[in-house]
Amino acid sequence: MASDRHGTDPAPSPRWLTPGVGSIGAASFFSDTGHEMATSVLPTLLTTTLGAGPGALGAIEGVSDALIGLSKLAGGPLSSDPGRRANLARGGYVLTAVATSLIGVATAVWQVAILRALGWMSRGIRSPARDTLLVSLVPREAYGRAAGLERAGDNAGAVLGPLLAAALVGVVGVRHTILLAFIPGVLAAVAITLAAREARRVLGAEQGRRTLSFNLGELRRAGLARAFLPVAMFELGNVATTLLILRATDLLHAQGRSLVAATSLAIVLYAAHNGAATIASIGGGHLTDRRGPRGVFAAGAACYVGAYALFALDQQAWPLVLAAFVLAGIGIGLAETAETTLVALILPDHLRGNGYGVLGLVQSLGDLGASLVAGLLWAAVSPTVAFAYAATWMVGSLIAAKVVTAPARARD
Repeated sequence: MASDRHGTDPAPSPRWLTPGVGSIGAASFFSDTGHEMATSVLPTLLTTTLGAGPGALGAIEGVSDALIGLSKLAGGPLSSDPGRRANLARGGYVLTAVATSLIGVATAVWQVAILRALGWMSRGIRSPARDTLLVSLVPREAYGRAAGLERAGDNAGAVLGPLLAAALVGVVGVRHTILLAFIPGVLAAVAITLAAREARRVLGAEQGRRTLSFNLGELRRAGLARAFLPVAMFELGNVATTLLILRATDLLHAQGRSLVAATSLAIVLYAAHNGAATIASIGGGHLTDRRGPRGVFAAGAACYVGAYALFALDQQAWPLVLAAFVLAGIGIGLAETAETTLVALILPDHLRGNGYGVLGLVQSLGDLGASLVAGLLWAAVSPTVAFAYAATWMVGSLIAAKVVTAPARARD
C-alpha cells in the first residue's frame, strides 16, 4: 500500500503543494462550511418552523445518506473521463450551494426533503471528479499529503460551519442563516474552477471522450475488492457522529447538568472532534507517503476502538467524553486519508474515478448499516452494547488491514 520506490539515488520530488492543490483544499473547506451552517439549524427549521417531528428529520437524512452513495458510484465513470471531470466537479459544487441555500425559503417539509436530497446527490456525484482532479495535480509520492490536505479542509469546514451558524442564528434567524450558506458554497465553486484550470495545463490537450462504464471487471483484476475488505469492515463500524453527540449529551446530562447545558457542551466537544480530524488528516497524509496507507488506516481503526470503549462506559466526566471525541476525530482523519490514497495508488488514471465511486458507495452503505444496527441495539438493549458492536467491526478492520495482502501496485 505504499508508493513505488525506484533506484538508490532518486531525483528531488517535484513540488506538490501547487495553487491547484490548495484550491481543492479550499473548495472542500468552503463547501463543508456552507453545508454545516445549514445542517446545524436544519432540525430547528423542520421542528419549530415547519412543525415536523424527529421522524421526518430521520427520514430526510436517511434517504439523503443513501442517495449520496449511489451518486458517488454514478459519478465514478463520468470523472474517469478527463474531458468531463472539470465540468462535473464545478457543476456539483454550484448545484450543492444552490440546493442547500434554497432550503432557507422552503415552506413545506417535502420541499426540504427534495432540496436536501438534491444537495447530497450533487455532493456525491462531484466527489470522484474532485479526487481525480487532485491526483492529476501531484506526483505519486505525494498522493497521501494531497489527500490529507483535502480531508483537512473538509474537517476544518465542519468546525467553522456550526460556529458561524451559532453566531448568525441569533442575529438573522434560522432561514437567513441557511440562505447565507450560499456564500461559502459559491467560493467553493470558484476554488474548484481554479484547480480545474491548473489540471488542464498539467494534462495538456484533453483526451477524446471515453466510453462510460463502471469497469467492475478491471477494478476486480486490479485488486480493489481485496483492498476494500478492511475498508468495508471499518465503515460497518463507523456510526454517525449524531449518535456520538447523543451519547455525549446523555452522559453529560446524567452528571447533573441541565439538558441545555449538556447539549451545548456536547456540541463544543464535537467541534474538538472535527479539529482533531483536521490535524490528523494532515499528519496522516505525510505518514501515508512515508509508510504507506495500510499502517495509517490501521492506526485510525485502533483509535476508534479506544473511542468506542470510552463511549460505552457510563458515568463519565467530561474530560473522558472529550478524549473519546478526539480519538474518534483522529481515527476518521487517518482512515479517510488512507482510503483515498489507497485508491490513487492501486488504480491507473482511467480507473481512478470508478474506484472513488465504489469507495463512496462502500462508505455510504457501510455507514448507513452501522448507524442503523447500532441505533437498534441502543434502543433494544443499551448504548454499551451498541458501541461494543461498532468496536467489534473496527477490531476486524484492524486485523484485516494487517492480514489481507495488498495489491502489487500499492504494496508496503
